[in-house]
Amino acid sequence: MTPDQLSQTIVDVLEALVADGSLTLPAGVPARVTVERPRQQGHGDYATNVALQLAKQAGTNPRALAELIGAGLGRAAGVAGVEVAGPGFLNITVDAGAQGRVAADVVAAGASYGRSETLAGQRVNIEFISANPTGPLHLGHTRWAVLGDAIGRVLQAAGAEVAREFYINDRGNQMDLFGASLEAAALGRPVPEDGYRGDYIADLAALVVAGRPDIVDLPEGERTVAFREAGYALQLKQQQDQLDGFNTHFDVWFSERELHADDSHGSVADTLKGLREKGHLFEADGALWMRTTDFGDDKDRVLIRSNGELTYFASDTAYYLNKRARGFDHCIYLLGADHHGYVGRLRAMAACVGDDPAQTLDVMIGQLVKIMRDGEELRLSKRAGTIVTLNELVDEIGVDALRYSLARYPADSPLTLDVAEITKASSDNPVYYVQYAHARTCRMMENAADLGMRLPGDAFDPALLDHELDGRLLRALAEFPRVVASAAELREPHRVARYLEDTAAVFNKWYDTKECRMLPQGDEPVAPVNEARLVVVAATRTVIANGLDLLGVSAPERM
Repeated sequence: MTPDQLSQTIVDVLEALVADGSLTLPAGVPARVTVERPRQQGHGDYATNVALQLAKQAGTNPRALAELIGAGLGRAAGVAGVEVAGPGFLNITVDAGAQGRVAADVVAAGASYGRSETLAGQRVNIEFISANPTGPLHLGHTRWAVLGDAIGRVLQAAGAEVAREFYINDRGNQMDLFGASLEAAALGRPVPEDGYRGDYIADLAALVVAGRPDIVDLPEGERTVAFREAGYALQLKQQQDQLDGFNTHFDVWFSERELHADDSHGSVADTLKGLREKGHLFEADGALWMRTTDFGDDKDRVLIRSNGELTYFASDTAYYLNKRARGFDHCIYLLGADHHGYVGRLRAMAACVGDDPAQTLDVMIGQLVKIMRDGEELRLSKRAGTIVTLNELVDEIGVDALRYSLARYPADSPLTLDVAEITKASSDNPVYYVQYAHARTCRMMENAADLGMRLPGDAFDPALLDHELDGRLLRALAEFPRVVASAAELREPHRVARYLEDTAAVFNKWYDTKECRMLPQGDEPVAPVNEARLVVVAATRTVIANGLDLLGVSAPERM
C-alpha cells in the first residue's frame, strides 16, 4: 500500500463517517490526507495528523476524532492496525500483503513508476546557463547545466509540459570584441583591449580561416563582422556539443537578436509600445524608465539610456513577454550568485506587464561552486585564457560523478567538491554507492535467472514479504512518487538524490540480512518466498534506475 493509496483510504473513511452522521465537516471532506512515514520505528508503517487538522471544524477534540477515524480505518482492507498516539496522531500498520503489492506495482509500471499528474496542464519554461557564444562553457556554467536539466526532468515526471531554454547572448559589445579578437589572432595582431584571450581564440580563428580562406582579404570592417559571425556559429555549435556530451539537452536555443529584429510583435520596440500604453514608463534625465517601484522594486529601472542605447533590462522584459506569448504559464529563471538584485526587478517587471509574479515567475539564485584538486582550487577566467572548461571537468571527473555531486545539494548552498572524493570507487562516495546498489540488483537478477528463477507474475504472493526489513524496503519504494512530486513542486532535485541514498542503504541492509535472502541456499528448491523477493529486487532496480535518470545519471548494470 502506497502513501497515496492509504491517503485515499482515509478519505473514504471520512466520507463514510459523514454519510452515516457520525461526523460533521461543514467545509467538506478533504480531497487528500497527508500520510507520512513515522520518524521512529515502532510507531507503525505510516502516520497522519488528520484528526488534529479537522478537529476544530468537526467540533470535537483531536483525540476523540482520532479514535473515531481509527475505528473506521481499522476495518479497511489492507490495514492491520491503528494506534492513537499523543494528542491525536494516528499510527497505522498495514498488512504484509497490502505492503508487498507495492513491489508488483513498481515492476508493472517500469520506467513510468514515479511519474504522476500532479502538475498536469502546466506549461513551464525553464531558462538556464544563458552564456555568451564567445568561449567554451566552463565551471561557472556547470552547476546550472545539471540543476536546470534535473529540474526540467522532475517537472516532466510530475506531469508538466516543459521547455528547457538556452538564451543566447549574441548581441552587443561583447560580440564585437569577440569578432575583433578572432580577427587579431588570425592576422597575428595584438588582441584589442578588453578582448578575448586564450588558446581557444587562436584555435577558433584557425577554424574560421580554414572554413573560409578568403576572409582575411575582406575590407577591414566587413572582415571583423565576418569573423564575428563565423566564430559565433562555430562556438555555439561547440557549446551545444559540450552540453549534449554532459547529458544536458535544450528544447529551445533562443537568440537575443530575435528581440531586436524589427518592430514586430514580441520585439523590444513592440514591448516598449505596450508598456507606454499601460502607463508604466516615464522619461527623466534624457532616459526612458520603467516605474517598477510601483510593484515593490527598490528603484525604477532604465530601459533606454540617455545616449539612446537599450539596457539589458529592456531585453529581459521583451524576452519574458515572448515566453508568455508562446503559451508558458510559468517562467523559471536560474541565475548566478551575483544576480540577487534581479529577483525584485524581474518580479516588478512581471507585475508591470499585467501578470501576477507569484503565479508566473520563479527566480532561483545559485551559489558558487569550487572544485578542489590536490588541495588547490581550479580557477578560471575566460578573458585571461585560464579556462577550466566543462569538457575538461568531464574528462577528469566523469559525467555521472560530476552531475550527481552537483545535483545532490540545494541550489542556494555554496559548494566545494574535491576531485578525489567524488571520483573514488567507495561506499563513502554517494554516486558510487547508489550506482553500485543498482548494479547489485542487476547481478542478483542474473543469478536468479541462472537458477531458472523468473518473476512469478500472477503467482506472486505479497503476504510472504513479512520480515520487518521487507516492510522497510517496500515503504521506501512506495515513497518514490511523492519524492518526485515534491522535488518538482519545490524545484529541488536534490531530494531525489538523497532519497536514492537512503533507499540504497535500506536495500543494502535488506540484502545483508539472511532472513531476507532472495536466492535459495545450497540444494534448497526455489520457493514462493524466493520468487516474492525477486520481485522486490526487480522493483528496487526500477526505482534506482528511474531516480538516477531524473538526475541525468546512468544506472550501470556492472561496476
